[in-house]
Amino acid sequence: MLSLFFTAMALATVFNAAPGPVFAETVRHGLRGGWRAALAVQFGSLAGDALWALLGLAGVGLVLRLEVLRLPVALAGIAYLLWLAWDAWHEAVLDRPPSPVAPSQAALRSGVMLSVTNPQNIAYWAALGSAMGAVGVVAPTPQHYVVFFAAFMTASFVWSFVAAGLAHVMVGGASGGWARLINRVIAVVFVLLACGAAHATWQQFGALAG
Repeated sequence: MLSLFFTAMALATVFNAAPGPVFAETVRHGLRGGWRAALAVQFGSLAGDALWALLGLAGVGLVLRLEVLRLPVALAGIAYLLWLAWDAWHEAVLDRPPSPVAPSQAALRSGVMLSVTNPQNIAYWAALGSAMGAVGVVAPTPQHYVVFFAAFMTASFVWSFVAAGLAHVMVGGASGGWARLINRVIAVVFVLLACGAAHATWQQFGALAG
């Protein structure tokens, strides 16, 4: 069980540390509302990850593999990334200074939305059986699933503080022209991520349709 716990922690760290929309949004809210807002995005993402994890561990792996679920999730994720791109660009145009009070509710909601509409979460938890087999657990029991979930969420919780700290170091104190530039760069990143997600979705479902 101990090896499973540390393996799950390592997998969670790799999963969370991969650059993506959650970290970009963490940086954006860190610029807007400081360290607490950046941490709120991470906590929101953590809540979304926990939802997918519980669905996967509850024995609905077959449901998570259904393409009918993956497509709407992917489309919702693409739409939300484009909306975030517009919002970041609009923020740069308005040239509003970062708020001294962290808008934690908006940041938390954004983190949840990014995680819930991330089709990679479906693929990750649908492949949980393979992950168990890789560490020698051929016939997982409920105890194995509990250990895996606890380790995954522990590592994700720790990473939330690391990511928020990195975002604060990167953009803390930025204002004026720098703040506008950062928002514009983040907007472009969101557009690129949306295009990448759209391309991946087209390849996956276009091949199935063909």
